[in-house]
Amino acid sequence: MSEESTPPVETDPDDDQEDLVIEEVELDEIETLKTQLADKEEEINGLIDKERRSRADVDNFRKRIIKEKADAIKYANEQLLKKIIPISENLDRALSAPNLNIESLKEGVEMIVREFHGFLEKVNVKSIPALGEIFDPSVHEALSQIESDEHEENFILEEYAKGYSLNGRVLIPAKVVIAKSPVDNASDTSLDDEPETLSDEAPDDTEIVS
Repeated sequence: MSEESTPPVETDPDDDQEDLVIEEVELDEIETLKTQLADKEEEINGLIDKERRSRADVDNFRKRIIKEKADAIKYANEQLLKKIIPISENLDRALSAPNLNIESLKEGVEMIVREFHGFLEKVNVKSIPALGEIFDPSVHEALSQIESDEHEENFILEEYAKGYSLNGRVLIPAKVVIAKSPVDNASDTSLDDEPETLSDEAPDDTEIVS
């Protein structure tokens, strides 16, 4: 049996040309996708670096805030002390002045007191009114009470120590003595005039049952 030879397949030149065009288009698309992928990778890396820098900035800001807060607490009284130290120096000079006598000492102390009151005024520290006022537990501290017919209840008779406020908030309450109404002794004296109880008037021969 003789083998039959297959005739060669004829290809259309137009088909070959079309296949080449398709391959070139696919290659172009692949190159485009590669370029886009590279661009996206670069964009992502940039965002990662930006996020890292943002984290570092936030961390540095947090550390700076903590340090500033610690310094603020540590040196909170710096400005206050700068104003108090000169007053202390004036007091030292007054005490070390030559030919010191009572009159010059009094003048020196009065000057220092005025200076100190000026300092308190500058920092908005004010004295709390007390003497002659009605007792207010939010700004006054009662040390004792004195009976008085001449003053109303809780009238402040004496100021033992001044009170002070800072920007409207109480620093030290004023220590005071206040008035109270006198105790009515009529009821006490009436008790003394009452007759003896019946038990006291019982006869001596009262039998006690055991």
